Amino acid sequence: MENTSYVPQSHVESLKRAVHGQSFSNFPAIFQGFAAKGIPESEIKPRENVFTFEAWKALGRYVRKGEHGVKVVTFIETKSKEVDRDTGERKIFRRPWTTTVFHVSQTEEIKGGAR
Repeated sequence: MENTSYVPQSHVESLKRAVHGQSFSNFPAIFQGFAAKGIPESEIKPRENVFTFEAWKALGRYVRKGEHGVKVVTFIETKSKEVDRDTGERKIFRRPWTTTVFHVSQTEEIKGGAR
């Protein structure tokens, strides 16, 4: 039976960014950080089994209490206070953002359909 519980849109967006992001600049930090935690390099697969807290929730998993992830820098889109003269809409720009990613071995499946 398929789990039809509600997943907040913010978690879905986090998952989309994690899977479809274009930057590979965090990969060395991810490999180094999880290798330092004793996870073999062959088991570290960014965009497959390494995601943010919110992305794991969108995948129906939760990060176990007490687990520590690896900090990475990503870029997020933000609306500027400046308005585009042509469209009348606020301009969008990308800015750096620090987040934490977790390996699948630090997570467990959410049971009972509560997300």
